Amino acid sequence: MALDPRVDRPNLSRRQTLASALALGVASLAPQAALAQTAAWPNRPIKLLAGFPPGSSPDLMARLLAEPLAQALGQPVVVENRPGAGGNIAADAVARATDDHTLGLMINGNLTIAKILNPATPYDPLTDLAPVSLVAVAPLVLTASPTVGADGPGFLAAARQAGDRWNYGTPGVGTVAHIGMELLKSRAGIAPVHVPYPGNPQVINAMLSGELQMALLPPGLAMPQVRAGKLKAIGVTSAGRSSVVPELPSLSEIGVPQLQLEIWNAVAAPNSLPRAHVQRLSALITEIVRREDIRQKIFAQGWQVAGTSPEGLARRMQSDARAMAEVIARNNIRPGG
Repeated sequence: MALDPRVDRPNLSRRQTLASALALGVASLAPQAALAQTAAWPNRPIKLLAGFPPGSSPDLMARLLAEPLAQALGQPVVVENRPGAGGNIAADAVARATDDHTLGLMINGNLTIAKILNPATPYDPLTDLAPVSLVAVAPLVLTASPTVGADGPGFLAAARQAGDRWNYGTPGVGTVAHIGMELLKSRAGIAPVHVPYPGNPQVINAMLSGELQMALLPPGLAMPQVRAGKLKAIGVTSAGRSSVVPELPSLSEIGVPQLQLEIWNAVAAPNSLPRAHVQRLSALITEIVRREDIRQKIFAQGWQVAGTSPEGLARRMQSDARAMAEVIARNNIRPGG
C-alpha cells in the first residue's frame, strides 16, 4: 500500500529538522570540548628536559623559564638534565614521550642538523618534534685558552702554525659550535682537532687547564671568564658587532671571511602533543620571555629575546636546516668532526 504523502512529508521534515539540530549541537560542543581539554591540562607536573649539564646555557635558560611557566600553568615545571650526544639524548626522550607532560629546552643543533649530520640519530627533528617557541638567540664567541699568547689576527697565525697539535672543544657532535668550528677551520686555514664534551662547562674547565686551546662558546658562559682574565675572547660569529658583547670584534674584522653563525634556544614538544596545548604553551612562553624583568635576565645571560609562534619556530628550523646542510656538504663535515 502506498504511503500517504500528506502524512509522510511532515514526518520527514520533522526528522530532518531534528537531525540538523543534533548536528549543530554536536558542532557547537566541539570547541567547548577542546577548551575544556585545554583548561584541564596540565594535570600534573611538567618535565622540561635539558640535554646538557647544570650550568650550561640550555640548563640556565630552562631554569629561568621554569618558575614563571609553572605559575602560568598552575603545575610545577621540573627541569631534568639529560646530557649527552650534543643534547640529542634529551631530544630523543622528548620525541618518544607519550605522557603529554614532557617538553624540551633544546639548541638549534637538536632541532635542525642532528639527522642531517648523523643519519643514525634516532629521531627526526622535523617530523618527531612539535615546535613550540624560539626563546632567544646569540652569536658565538671564539675563545682561547690562557696558555695561548696571541690575540686577534695573531691568534689565527698561531693556530695555523700549530696545525693539528691544537685541540678545540664543543658540547657535542652536531652542535653549532662543532659545525661552526669546522667552518672556521676551512675559512681561516687552521686544523685543530675536535674534542667533544658533555657540555660547555666541561669545555671551559678543559680550556682553563690547558687541555684545549680554543672553542666557540655562548657569550653568557665565555664573557665572565674573559672579564675575569681567565680566558681570551678573539671575536664573535655575528655579521658585525653584537649588542650582547659590543666590545668584541666580529671574526670578519680579524680576517675570517663570511663566517656568520647564530645559536638559539627553543622549546619543543613531542609531535603527539595536542595542538591546543602547543599553542597555549607558545603563547605563554612568548609572553614570559618578553616581560621586561625576564628580558633583562636573558640579556644578562648573553642572549637576545625572541619569542615566536610554533609556525615561526618551524620556519626557522627549516631555513637553518637547509643552510647547515649546505655547510656540512660543502665542507665535508662528518659526525666524528
